[in-house]
Formats: sequence, structure tokens, C-alpha cells
Amino acid sequence: MDTDQSAALSKVPAITLGFWIIKILATTFGETAGDTVSMSWLGETTATAGQGGLNGYLVGTAIFLGLLVVLVTAQIRARSFHPLLYWTTIIASTTAGTTMADFATRSIGIGYPGGSLLLFAMVLASLWIWYRAMGSINVADIHAPRAEVFYWVTITLSQTLGTALGDWIADGPLGYLGAAAVFGSALGILALIYWQTAISRVGLFWAAFILTRPLGATVGDFLDKPVASGGLELSRPIASAVLIAGIILLVVLVPQRSSVGKADGSGQTPA
Repeated sequence: MDTDQSAALSKVPAITLGFWIIKILATTFGETAGDTVSMSWLGETTATAGQGGLNGYLVGTAIFLGLLVVLVTAQIRARSFHPLLYWTTIIASTTAGTTMADFATRSIGIGYPGGSLLLFAMVLASLWIWYRAMGSINVADIHAPRAEVFYWVTITLSQTLGTALGDWIADGPLGYLGAAAVFGSALGILALIYWQTAISRVGLFWAAFILTRPLGATVGDFLDKPVASGGLELSRPIASAVLIAGIILLVVLVPQRSSVGKADGSGQTPA
């Protein structure tokens, strides 16, 4: 592989059906794993919450954000695309997004609507700043460390937005399954738009990427929330273990390749 071709390889995966399946499983795991730490282990939703002077959501956020920073640093320093490293970093961003959204909407008290609108504005701002700085928000154009930083900041904000948005819709009359159906249908509509129109593939990618998070959040909540609240009340650690096993299996077995764009940052591979 010559220098020009190597420079054109992104360290994020090509967008395939396998990518979306793993992404949805990762977001579902992020919900159950984040709840396992902040709610089950740190007791944030128990009668003793806060009695030790610690906020479970805040502590969980510190844990997952610390892990995310380490993994993003490793991802940026990597010289090529490594599926296990990439998806581990995605998982860290989903779990951090879960605890950050819960801290903002519940502990700070801005609520689901306020949290969702604020985070949506932050995602749009991140994309705008990224585009102004780099000239592209196409994932095929992520070659430089600076672009990778923008990518992971935007990814983490979108994961946090998805958690708040999923909780907002599921907290209403639709419940967890109804909310999951809404987000699943929205993704189906985006897929139809992708196949039937010439609308920006980059815009469609980011819309779909954001919507997979509330889908995973509502499915995850359906698995582990109490029956009285409309969930199945499965064990959070067991549900998380099953999900991570499925993710690892798919990452190992499903063929993945790096996104390819132009080395000058004007990649044409549609996201």
C-alpha cells in the first residue's frame, strides 16, 4: 500500500448493515451497563441514594468519561483501523452518554425535554464547528487527529442526546416498546430516503447515527426496568453480559473495513 492510499484510509469503519447492527446493540448495552453502574451498583435509584454524599450518576460519568478519554487517545494514536478498539470506544461513549444524560435530566433537574433540546443544540454546534474547521463532516474524511477529536466529541454528544430523547418519549404514554417502535420506524424512513432520493448521505448518516441511540436506550430500558413500569425487569448485569457477548461475536465474525476517502480530506465515500 503506497503512502497516498494509506493516507486515504479512515480509522472508522465503512458504513454497512453490519455497522448498524453492531451500533444498535452497542447503544442498548450502553443503557443497561450505564444503569448497572449508576443505579444497581452505586444505588442511585434506591432508598439510600445520596446518603453517602456521592451522586451515582456523577460517579458513573466520571468512570466512563475517564475510560473514554483513554480509549479515544488510543484510537487517535493507532495507525490504522482496529475494529475491537473502535467498538470498545463506541461502547465507552454510549455508557458515558447514559450516565451524563441521567445526571443532567434527573440530578440537575433540567428534565427530559430541556435536556434533549440542549443536547440537540450541542450536537448541531459540534457538527457546525467541525465543518467550519475541517471543511467536511463525512466519516470517510477522518484522517487527521484533529478530525478524530471532532468525531468523538460529536459521537459522545449524540449518545447523550439519544439517551435523553429516548427517556423523554418512553416516559410518555407510548412506554418503552412504543418509543422503540417510533425510533425504529424513523430509522426505516431514513433507509427509504437513502435508497429512493439523492439527499445528502452525510446528513442521513448523522440523522441515523443519532436515532440509533434512543432506539437502543428504549430497548435497554424495556429489558431492565420494573414490570410495573412496562419493562421486563431482567437483571441488568446479565442483560449487559449477553449484549456484550453478542457485540464481541459480531465484531469478530462480521467483515469490517475502513472507510476510504481522498487523502486531501475531500473524500467522496457516502456516509
